[in-house]
Amino acid sequence: MCEPVLVSQTVDDLILDLLEWIGPGQRPYAETMEAWRTSCPRLPVWEDATDLGFIERRHEPGRPAVVSVSPAGTEHLRIARPRVVRPG
Repeated sequence: MCEPVLVSQTVDDLILDLLEWIGPGQRPYAETMEAWRTSCPRLPVWEDATDLGFIERRHEPGRPAVVSVSPAGTEHLRIARPRVVRPG
């Protein structure tokens, strides 16, 4: 049985910021890494968001990789920040 990944409130707030930044569409993976990768082991925002299944990464041959918010990420954002209006 897998144990749930526990994140601090600070990291969770940053994960929510990341999900909002990606938005309802998709962003280039390289742009996302440039903006959100960190070498600080105390702020593993990208890693935790990915481990929690909140981000999806897709790559089609001949095209740059893209990331988007998964359905689980959209639901987490909707519950944690209900005041934010999102299309769709």
